[in-house]
Amino acid sequence: MPQSKLFEPISIGGSTLANRIVIAPMCQYSAEDGKMTDWHLMHLGMLSQSGAGILTIEASAVLPEGRITYGDVGLWDDATEAAMARVLKGVRDWSDMPIAIQLAHAGRKASTAKPWDGGAQIAPDATNGWQTVSASDLPFAATDNAPTTLDRAGMDRVRDAFAEAARRSVRLGIDAIQIHAAHGYLLHQFLSPLSNRRSDEYGGSLENRMRFPLEVFDAVKAAVPEGYPVTVRLSGTDWVDSPEWTEGTWDSDSTVAISRELEARGCHAIHVSSGGLDPRQKIPVSPNYQVPLARAVKQAVSIPVIAVGLITEAHQAEAIVATGDADMVAVARTVLYDPRWPWHVAAELRASVTAAPQYLRSQPSTLKELFRPR
Repeated sequence: MPQSKLFEPISIGGSTLANRIVIAPMCQYSAEDGKMTDWHLMHLGMLSQSGAGILTIEASAVLPEGRITYGDVGLWDDATEAAMARVLKGVRDWSDMPIAIQLAHAGRKASTAKPWDGGAQIAPDATNGWQTVSASDLPFAATDNAPTTLDRAGMDRVRDAFAEAARRSVRLGIDAIQIHAAHGYLLHQFLSPLSNRRSDEYGGSLENRMRFPLEVFDAVKAAVPEGYPVTVRLSGTDWVDSPEWTEGTWDSDSTVAISRELEARGCHAIHVSSGGLDPRQKIPVSPNYQVPLARAVKQAVSIPVIAVGLITEAHQAEAIVATGDADMVAVARTVLYDPRWPWHVAAELRASVTAAPQYLRSQPSTLKELFRPR
């Protein structure tokens, strides 16, 4: 049987991963004032035994007002850093899986209830609510409180907060940083003409709309050591076909343009997702529905590209990587449902995967080469 491409090593910046399965960031809405709790220790500890190539910590807000909900993880001060350090120590005591972090700011999509409480925006003057900010004063939904347009001082504060969170990430020994510029959050709000109606040098043309996200990227790069892996997550399209705004939407061509610019500035990988910016989106959800968006970026850059979205089957994941549509695949809900998904994929593809010594005796008798001891 041909060797699995999915389980070949790959280099991201100065790091080499054992295979090409990424556990994507998945918000747990279980922090207290931005501080990780025992839930995160259990959650990340479980996923760190999955055999994936790298595990990504959920969206971690760089400022308190950058949280999606009041239960989001943050990394903006010594207290949030200390809480994360405690969780990371617990995970690393038992796993050597590389750990990345997604640094984020929710912008106008902040100040919401937890998903299981409905997820609606909480008013600024209500308990657990605050005033949101964005590229422009356009709310995400018509019923939402309008965000405050970021001025230059506000943009500087956000940019510097990303850089400071990056420095904290390095101090924590985190192996890689992903900058969240997708899913309708703040940096995506600057990128898309559906949410960015600015008349200054940060609005209008594609070049102008890319300017602030690129400033944030440059600030993060400057804050970390040379060669330290810095990646970016982008939405490949807004999935809005007929916008009222004549300047169009964020689309695959735009994603290719910023991906090329990011590569030129030293980005080490691009993670291509989609949507999340506008309630009018119409997403054709089906297996591999976002893979063409990743493929377009893959054809335009030489750095690794990560595909994500309804990737649930072994041969499906293998085909995405083996055909060159993407260099890696990311899984989220799939691995929440099946925390040993990489084991099961490796078994089906007759590949090998790392397992903790405590689990070695669970190896099926018909798969003598499945497990490699940690």
